[in-house]
Amino acid sequence: MLGIRLIHSRPYTPEGRGKQERLNRFIRERFLLEAEAQGITSFTELNDRFLAWAEQVCNARQHAETGQAPLLRFLTGGPPRLVESSLLRDAFRAAVLRRVNRTASVSLAGQHYAVDPALVDRRVELRFDPDDLSRLDVYWEGRPFGGAVPFVIGRHVHRQIPPPTLPSPAPPTGVDYLGLVLAAHEQQTLGEIAFRDLPGAALPEPDPAAEPAAEPAAAEPEVQP
Repeated sequence: MLGIRLIHSRPYTPEGRGKQERLNRFIRERFLLEAEAQGITSFTELNDRFLAWAEQVCNARQHAETGQAPLLRFLTGGPPRLVESSLLRDAFRAAVLRRVNRTASVSLAGQHYAVDPALVDRRVELRFDPDDLSRLDVYWEGRPFGGAVPFVIGRHVHRQIPPPTLPSPAPPTGVDYLGLVLAAHEQQTLGEIAFRDLPGAALPEPDPAAEPAAEPAAAEPEVQP
């Protein structure tokens, strides 16, 4: 991607990487010994001292073999060509291989991501920023194939994935919609209320004045022997 090729040498054969070993020795003898003598205790201070030493001493001294300072020799080929920020960002992203399951999803760091259904049962490459797992870029056979969107299926969500944004509630209209629904339901199912049908309702006491007077019973005729 950046035109950089990594070459590995055989283990325990320092002659195959003599230039790198010589640089490590030079840094150890000329910088690390001085840093230890000064008692540097933080990485920030160590990095600041090393950057100043590299620019003022290491890259500015005259090389014994080339007769030039390393920095001047590096600039003889012209100014360095800068890389586009998007390409540089893609070059330093992490990448893993995953097989897409039957539900068109892949898993990473305990989280499931949805991908294109055309990739089912295919082995894809996921490229992502380890500090931001909210989106993954999917590649199949070296070609981009869209992005992978995280599933929100439960509480088992990776801590680096931001929670979904909830929609803002609609402004109030002043109409009691549920109250209207309840009133229509009661009117349709209950109708007019009859207190006599209510369980436990007290019955009214009878009014004696309102009741009609009882008629006297007729006398039975006597029977003569």
